[in-house]
Amino acid sequence: MESNCVQFLGDKTILITGAPGFLAKVLVEKILRLQPNVKMYLLLRASDDKAAMQRLRSEVVGIDLFRVLRTDLGEENLNALVREKIVPVPGDISVHNLGLNDSDLLQRMWSEIDIIINIAATTNFDERYDIGLGINTFGALNVLNFAKKCVKAQLVLHVSTAYVCGEHTGLFQEKPFKMGETLRGDKKLDIDVEFELMKQKLKELEHQDCSEEEISQSMKDLGMTRAKLHGWPNTYVFTKAMGEMLIGNYRENLPLVIIRPTMITGTIAEPFPGWIEGLRTIDSVIVAFGKGRLKYFLADSNSVFDLIPADMVVNAMISTATAHSGETGIQTIYHVGSSFQNPITFGQLHDNTARYFAKKPLVARDGSPIIVSKGTILPTMGQFSLYMTLRYKLPLQILRLINIIYPWSEGDKYNDLSRKLKLAMRLVELYEPYLLFKGIFDDLNTERLRMRRKENIKELDGSFEFDPKTINWDDYIVNIHIPGLITYVLKQ
Repeated sequence: MESNCVQFLGDKTILITGAPGFLAKVLVEKILRLQPNVKMYLLLRASDDKAAMQRLRSEVVGIDLFRVLRTDLGEENLNALVREKIVPVPGDISVHNLGLNDSDLLQRMWSEIDIIINIAATTNFDERYDIGLGINTFGALNVLNFAKKCVKAQLVLHVSTAYVCGEHTGLFQEKPFKMGETLRGDKKLDIDVEFELMKQKLKELEHQDCSEEEISQSMKDLGMTRAKLHGWPNTYVFTKAMGEMLIGNYRENLPLVIIRPTMITGTIAEPFPGWIEGLRTIDSVIVAFGKGRLKYFLADSNSVFDLIPADMVVNAMISTATAHSGETGIQTIYHVGSSFQNPITFGQLHDNTARYFAKKPLVARDGSPIIVSKGTILPTMGQFSLYMTLRYKLPLQILRLINIIYPWSEGDKYNDLSRKLKLAMRLVELYEPYLLFKGIFDDLNTERLRMRRKENIKELDGSFEFDPKTINWDDYIVNIHIPGLITYVLKQ
C-alpha cells in the first residue's frame, strides 16, 4: 500500500536548491528511491550546463549515499534514471532569477514546477556579511520571487535552523518572525539598512585598496558586530532569521512551510545507517576527542544537545510538503529536533564517545592506537578561559620573552603557537552559544503532524519516520553515528 507521501510525490516537478549539500543529497536520494515518477531540477553552483552535470555525477549520484539505488538498479539503469528524472541547473540563489539566463529554460521551469524546496545556505558561523546576506537573507527572497513565477506552484518549503532563536533560555515555540523583529527589545531591525551598511563598508574597503584578506576579515567582523547588536550570536543565524522575515512578509498567497532543524547528524536508517558527509557541529568535538586532542573542553554536562538524524529531517520535509501543498496563504513553522520529546545531554554524548574510543581507538599515522582519557568538562567560559591562561597563555608569554631576549631562538615557534591559540579561542567563542545552550525546542506542530500520520494506516511502514522518541541515543551514538563518522569522514 503506497503511502500518502509517495503518492503526493508522483508526477510532481520539484525545484531543489542547495545541491550538492549534505541535506539536499539525502532528499534527492530518498525521492528517487521511493518515487521515480518525478522530475527534479537541481540548482547547483557551476559555470555552465556541462559543469553542473559533472557536479551532479561526481558529488551527488556518484557517491556512496546512492549505493542502495545502484545495487537495486545497476549502474547503467541508475544513470539512465538520473538522466531522465534530474535536470542539473547551473545557478546561484543570490542572483535575480537564480542566475538563470536561458529564457527557454526559465519558461520551461516556470510552467512545470509544482514544489520549491530551498535548502541552499552558507552555514559558516562567522561568514562574510556580504555573502551571508546574499545567500541566507536575500537568496531566500530570490527563491520566493522565482516561485511566484511558477504557474503551478503549490508550496515553498524553506529550510532554516532552530537556532534563529538566539541565546535565550527556556522553551522556544514554532512561531514566525515578524518583519523587523529583533532579539533585543530596544532595537529595531531594518533589513534594507543592513544591506546598505554592508555595501557602504565594502565600498570603503575597496577605495582603501585593502587586500582580499583584509576585506574578508572586515566583512566577517561586520557580520558578527551587526548580529550581536540585534541579539543573535553570529552572522549565520542572524542572516537566516532575516531570510525568514523576508519570505514570511512577501509570500502573498503562496503556501509557505519553514523547517527549523536542530543539529543534523548522520542517517539513522535510510538509505542505510550512519551516512554522513563532512564534520557537522558536534562532530568536530567527537573527532578531536577520538584523536586525543581534547583533554579539556567547554560544555555543560547537563545541557541538552538537540540532535536529529538527517533522514528524519528529510522525512519531516516530505511529510510537511504533503500536508500543506496547495493550502493558499498559510505559513507554518516546524521544529525538527529531539530536545522536547527525547533529549540527550552533553554528559551522555561525552560518556558514549569516551566508551566508544576506549573500545575502538583511532589509529595514528604510525599505526599505533590513539589512547584517550575521558577528559575534563569545564561548564563555564570563565573556567575555560582560566584553564587556557594557565595551560597555554602564560607559557606562551614566557616563550615571547625568550624571543625578545634571544630573537634568533624559537621565534617561529612562538608565532605559530600564538596563531593556533588565537584560532582555538575564536572557535570556542563561535561554538560557545551551542555548547552552553539552555533552550528546548517545542515541536507541537511537528507532533500534531506525526499524530495525523500515525492515524493513517498507509503511513505505518516507517518509510517517513521522524519521531525522535524512536531513537535509542546510546545505540545511535555508539553503533551508528561515530562508526559513520569514521567510515565516511575520516575514511578509516
